[in-house]
Amino acid sequence: MSTTKAGTPAVSATHGEGARERILGAAQRSLSAGGLPPLSALASEAGVSRTTLYRLVASRGELLRLLEVEPDPSARDRVLAEAVTLFGAHGLAGLSMDELADHAGVSRASLYRLFPGKAAVFREVVRVYAPFVPVALAFTEHAGDPPERLLPAIAQALLRSAQGHVGLVRTLLVEVSGPDVDAELARQLALSETVAPLARYLTAQMAEGRLRRMDPVLALMAFVGPLIMHLITRELVERAFGFDAPLETVANELSSAWLRAMKPDGETR
Repeated sequence: MSTTKAGTPAVSATHGEGARERILGAAQRSLSAGGLPPLSALASEAGVSRTTLYRLVASRGELLRLLEVEPDPSARDRVLAEAVTLFGAHGLAGLSMDELADHAGVSRASLYRLFPGKAAVFREVVRVYAPFVPVALAFTEHAGDPPERLLPAIAQALLRSAQGHVGLVRTLLVEVSGPDVDAELARQLALSETVAPLARYLTAQMAEGRLRRMDPVLALMAFVGPLIMHLITRELVERAFGFDAPLETVANELSSAWLRAMKPDGETR
């Protein structure tokens, strides 16, 4: 065996190719069985040292590239659309990556190339489908407006963005208030992008005498609660009572009811 200038053994090209083939073969078998193990475990399965594996394959992404796993351009959107349904049905803990791949019509390898695990899927679903970002954008656009204009805009943004994703809304209610570390992004968005700025806005409006003084977080709960209740029960109410009011009407009516209740003491309601 030859040596390098530093005196360490040099791995021949033939030996390197043989190790690479064993690594790729082990990785392909793992993907076919359901997913990639940690690279250290893959090294053991391939019969090579971890040093050799990391010399030949720098990361999981590089490994998938070597396997020539390239999802088609529409795969990402299909995965996220199916993930919304599955999160709504099973929650974060109950999501199966295999089931998600089957529903989205992609291979397990393609799914893991796009998202290394269900936590990554959940984070992207929250970014794309959760109402936090649309509500934050509506708040930014109307932050200088009085409550009579801001609150209906917030309500409309929440109802529009959550329409058709009621299962996800239910999941978010559970995950945001729970301890699962995989839901941390949802908690951060809920608190930093919506709850905190809206609570500050309500506090300022109360201080200026435009709204009745009370705990701003409780006031925010009183505002959001009926909107969430409407989303969760709308389909049932439609079937039972023929209720078919447009979302904009619902947003305006519920906002008006909240604003009437929040008028400062002594004002005519």
